[in-house]
Amino acid sequence: LHKKYALQILYKVRDIFKAENSVVDVPVPEGAHVTVCGDVHGQYYDLCNIFELNGKPSETNPYLFNGDFVDRGSFSIEVILQLFAYKCLYPKHFHLNRGNHETINMNKMYGFEGEVAAKYSKDMMRLFTDIFQWLPLAHVIGTKVLVVHGGLFSKEETCLDDLRKIGSSRHQEPPDEGPMTEMLWSDPGPNKGLMPSKRGVGVAFGEDVTEKFLKANGLELLIRSHECKDEGYEVEHSGKTITVFSAPNYCDQMGNKGAFIHLDKTLKPKFTTFTAVPHPAVRPMQYAGMYGSFFGS
Repeated sequence: LHKKYALQILYKVRDIFKAENSVVDVPVPEGAHVTVCGDVHGQYYDLCNIFELNGKPSETNPYLFNGDFVDRGSFSIEVILQLFAYKCLYPKHFHLNRGNHETINMNKMYGFEGEVAAKYSKDMMRLFTDIFQWLPLAHVIGTKVLVVHGGLFSKEETCLDDLRKIGSSRHQEPPDEGPMTEMLWSDPGPNKGLMPSKRGVGVAFGEDVTEKFLKANGLELLIRSHECKDEGYEVEHSGKTITVFSAPNYCDQMGNKGAFIHLDKTLKPKFTTFTAVPHPAVRPMQYAGMYGSFFGS
């Protein structure tokens, strides 16, 4: 896509995200539905396959993509411009959450910064960073389903209203700790309570933590992404936590399926799994580390 038109999409979508809150409510009226997808990670041809399988986005076929649109896969520009273009077309029916890879350090390390510089210019990366910082952090579907990229929180008293109050202060890089960072980085764990995260950021939260948070906030289900799963999804915590991951054969080597979740008025999840499709012979991480010196650490 010519830079002129790419910039038009970027400026328009930035205005849309700036007008949204840190938590966006997505109604599901009678007869309607929404599709929730997980990490795509620059796998553009697999993204196109999702739309082939499930229909292109429209006002009657809404989507929520749950972060990590870019990095690792080497078609991240194509992915992000397509997602942003759909957001411009259907701002109330096409939704995007921020993931931990919509951040400066991850983009520098895992390829998106280099890809932007190679396909457009290093200056355009500043605009992408600005937009990523305006992305919502969570969506609530049908008042009962919380969708965040990572997971829950180290402080038991953190509630949904606290996440809503983040508001425009989300326009920053994730701090070293706190709810914003934990929403992007935490993972469910098999043990009760809270444990240090294997990632060194966020926490591992147990089934009791999930149950308590959902009950306290009038919610029934947590949908998150952030982890590659063999079948493209995994149901944990007695059905209260679902991980969905939409990048099949992740990095051309994991052999996993991708998945997406269909939610109608009942909010009972229905899963579709799919396998990877062929793509041009450009290896994952093709652009990683090429342009890391363009910006400060």
